[in-house]
Amino acid sequence: MEKLNEQIGRYRWRICALVFFATTINYLDRNVLGLLKTTLSDIGMFGEDEANQELYYSYVVMAFQIAYALGMLGVGRLIDKLGTKRGYGIALFGWSLAAIGHAFARSTFGFGFWRAALGVTEAGNFPAANKTIAIWFPKKERALATGIYNSGTNIGAIVAPLTVPYIAASMGWEWAFILTGAIGLIWLLFWFQSYKSPEEKLAENKLTQAEYDYIHSDKDEVAAEAASTEKVSWFRLLGYRQTWAFFFGKFLTDPIWWFFLFWLPAFLEGENARHMAEGQQHMVIEWPVAVAVVYIVSTFGSILGGWLPKRFINSGMDANKARKTAMFIYALFPLCVLFASTLGEINTWLAVATISIATAAHQAWSANIFTTVSDMFPKKAVASVTGIGGMAGAFGGILIAWAAGLLLKHFTQLGQLEKGYAILFVVCGIAYLVAWVVMHLFAPKFKKITDL
Repeated sequence: MEKLNEQIGRYRWRICALVFFATTINYLDRNVLGLLKTTLSDIGMFGEDEANQELYYSYVVMAFQIAYALGMLGVGRLIDKLGTKRGYGIALFGWSLAAIGHAFARSTFGFGFWRAALGVTEAGNFPAANKTIAIWFPKKERALATGIYNSGTNIGAIVAPLTVPYIAASMGWEWAFILTGAIGLIWLLFWFQSYKSPEEKLAENKLTQAEYDYIHSDKDEVAAEAASTEKVSWFRLLGYRQTWAFFFGKFLTDPIWWFFLFWLPAFLEGENARHMAEGQQHMVIEWPVAVAVVYIVSTFGSILGGWLPKRFINSGMDANKARKTAMFIYALFPLCVLFASTLGEINTWLAVATISIATAAHQAWSANIFTTVSDMFPKKAVASVTGIGGMAGAFGGILIAWAAGLLLKHFTQLGQLEKGYAILFVVCGIAYLVAWVVMHLFAPKFKKITDL
């Protein structure tokens, strides 16, 4: 890779870095609420009754998911229309303001409002990011580039628990939202200063001819793009089995990441409280550190997710088979989370270890499922199809938030909260294998669509 970059140039990796930082900011802003759940519950933001707090908190999470899903209805088309530069910039500006707005909420309704505003604007990140990678990278490097930018979800999730609780403790919970939200405004300066299309960068002599040719080295894509430049409607895209493969893959697996994102800190805090009540102080862990560990491990999964299919391709395996084989391998690892609650009774760090493996596998899976879109669709449809899948994942997230709220409320009333989490971990463990089978049924081969 280093030798290749020296020969043809590496400007495309600078673009990848910008997308990585945007994704990091996206998940930093998204994580703040989950980390402050206990703090906000203690001051009555989600009501006074402990059991109902679980349900009201789930309503706030659902407000984000519903808005995210609705945002996905049009954001891909909007980015295709406005262009990557303006579309990405508008999305990030919007979610930065929404993140800051949380500081002014004083009730469940207030948090729900700002959470919805965050959801509809954050919906722009992945369609814009995926389109950027499709524009700037050849097919053979997209899974790796996607894995790198997608690892920003982990970095954001690592930075958040290491900073947010301490900002809240020293400056007040409001400042945790304000300071994290303001970071996105800084990114905008770099984005508008640096980003242009490969054609524009070539004209400015910022991109070598060799790198430009390398970016456009997929002859089938060049031919498909030259054949037609008309915009593709959602209704037409929904007529392809490949669209439904991506739709159900995201619908079944995105909710698992959402669940860990919004409930993992509360699960670990609950484990600490249970061990304290049982006199097992030696099993109590510093939960912000544990959350950071989970997402540090996940970062390696994201990068490995792009490396493995590339390794298969370099060894002579067909690109489609390589992608599908790698995804099957990644679908096996989340099964370990089935034992998270049982192992947590022995030692909390064992639960953290199993969850870390599962989240790392999710990120490896995610790097590849995003890449299947650019594998199967021409560039002009990438953002739109990504939006369709993002909407499906958000609807799945709504269902798991609703189920988690009802389930955890029920077991909180019974005084057996850990059983509620055990049931949810079963869902988390099997979701990826189910998704792989469904995707295989809809798209036995990730065949390129050439008639759009």
